[in-house]
Amino acid sequence: MIIATSGHVDHGKTALLEALTGTHTAHLPEEKKRGMTIDLGYAYLPLDEQHILGFIDVPGHEKFLGNMLAGLGGIDYAMLVVAANEGIQAQTHEHLNILKLLDFKEIILVISKADLADDKQISELVSQLRQKYPVLLHSPIFITSTKNQRGVVELREYLAALPNLAQQARPFRYAIDRIFHIKGAGTVVTGTAFSGEVNVEQELFFSDGQKVRVKNIHSQNQKSTKGIAGQRLALNIHHDMARELISRGDWLFSHPPVTPTERISVQLQPTVALKENQAVHIYQAASRSTGRLNLLQDKNLMPEQQALAEIILDKPLFLTYGDNLIVRSGDAKQLIAGAHVLEIYAPSRYKRSEQHLNYLTQLQLAKTEAERIQLYLANNALPLSTLAWIEQLTHSQLKNLLAQIQHQWYQDWCFSADYQQQQKNRLLATLAQYHHRHDDQIGISKARLCRIACLHQPEKLMFYFIDELLSEQKLQQTRGWLHLPSHKIQFDENEQQCWKQVFDLFEQHHGQPLWVRDVATALQIEETAMRNFLYKAGKLGYLTPVVKDRFFLTTDIYAYAALIKQYIGQFGAISVNQLRDELGFGRKVTVQLIEYFDRSGFLRRKGNVHILRDAQLFDALS
Repeated sequence: MIIATSGHVDHGKTALLEALTGTHTAHLPEEKKRGMTIDLGYAYLPLDEQHILGFIDVPGHEKFLGNMLAGLGGIDYAMLVVAANEGIQAQTHEHLNILKLLDFKEIILVISKADLADDKQISELVSQLRQKYPVLLHSPIFITSTKNQRGVVELREYLAALPNLAQQARPFRYAIDRIFHIKGAGTVVTGTAFSGEVNVEQELFFSDGQKVRVKNIHSQNQKSTKGIAGQRLALNIHHDMARELISRGDWLFSHPPVTPTERISVQLQPTVALKENQAVHIYQAASRSTGRLNLLQDKNLMPEQQALAEIILDKPLFLTYGDNLIVRSGDAKQLIAGAHVLEIYAPSRYKRSEQHLNYLTQLQLAKTEAERIQLYLANNALPLSTLAWIEQLTHSQLKNLLAQIQHQWYQDWCFSADYQQQQKNRLLATLAQYHHRHDDQIGISKARLCRIACLHQPEKLMFYFIDELLSEQKLQQTRGWLHLPSHKIQFDENEQQCWKQVFDLFEQHHGQPLWVRDVATALQIEETAMRNFLYKAGKLGYLTPVVKDRFFLTTDIYAYAALIKQYIGQFGAISVNQLRDELGFGRKVTVQLIEYFDRSGFLRRKGNVHILRDAQLFDALS
């Protein structure tokens, strides 16, 4: 377990840690020369054979605040060190605001250098701190001096008894804050484990998705076979990338990362007055980005007045729900707010709509993963990997949770029963409208129905819902065309006799298409009457018009589709010339045929070739 130590420069943080652990945390030559912490310093206190308490000594000087923030991710406890003889100083105030905004489970107040002040001064300082900072009202207080060891033993015993609150059962998530090379070992990264656990020889995923293998682990400064959440870890990794490509702010994960986010919705806690739109610096663990902060509810915000906001990031970050961020001014000189992440893929449009603001408010109020998942899936389907990432759950944990709240998943997609019914209703309503507008057509292809009814929904999932509607007999499929069960077209007795003559004529042309006028001339029937008859035969699925007034037998269309599927299955795509050679047609007819397959949703043009779009469309002729 790690405890952060913060406070104003030269208030005795480093000396206090040396008294607690016996280790001096200044590690850089410049630090030792100047007598102050510039970068993160670490010290460890063994409690027993299995438990080690770790400390991060974060820099107190304002110029090195970015280094301080790099050390505060994934940690639950912090000590605020205030010198008895100097009291509250500039970085005391700023560091305490940061600790409050990062939502530490407990802030322990340590009065240092007690040998340089009398009891009255110390008592007044404690009263001042508690009056000025309500967050310290219930904080434990220790009065210490490294000169005479006052309070050091009591503080050490208190810290040793603190429970580890880190989320060890979640996926492994590790923020890198240092990278170096050891001769004979290779690349070593150090950082804090936010959640989960890691083992020697385990494969992890770097921020860009590349795999790395863990060769060795140092946990809390000791060699180990495993590292867990809440610990300070050094990982010796084997990788194929240049060491220069790894930098502070990168991450290692147990699962492939999702796309980092550029636009987030947050619950904002300002420390100063804010306006509607302003440039900001964003800090998350060891990561840093610039961006713009937009208020969603008001044009201005007063200090301590919580509100919903949007942050648009210049550099994408790997964020999850509940992450705490620090927001500083555009010139990075002033702490202006803390932010609690509510939505990692915020919408670019309608972000201030009543519906979206209500959704964010509900996310604020939700206490459990189950409640939030119900909100995520109320009107949307989400990929299993995305939903697991947002809540930092393993796939098995997520599936168990979905089962508990009676939500479902199909292949890679998660959805609710309400969402499923919404999409089915849209599909049926759209098909009814299509029949009303095109009562002369037998139906519509599966892919085209999805594009009309559910344009921005996952096609794979919509196909699954269509298959369910077919099994429920709420939809029917005739020769690959979808239609409602009530939608019927049929020949009368005279038309049946005419069809026999037309069919024989097509058979005589061995798979070639015929024009309306040629059929009318051959059978000595008036052209307009023949046109109407052939189009009705097309509605019934016996004929297929590939262009106006030019028809193929539908059985031939299916045969050509089967040939195309086989060809694309072997070669990946097909061109007009390749199809012409396979069928022995002229180029004009071939172009008309392949463009018909494109329009129907069976094929899709990609450059000069055509690829399959919906392989099931001409799958069977019934």
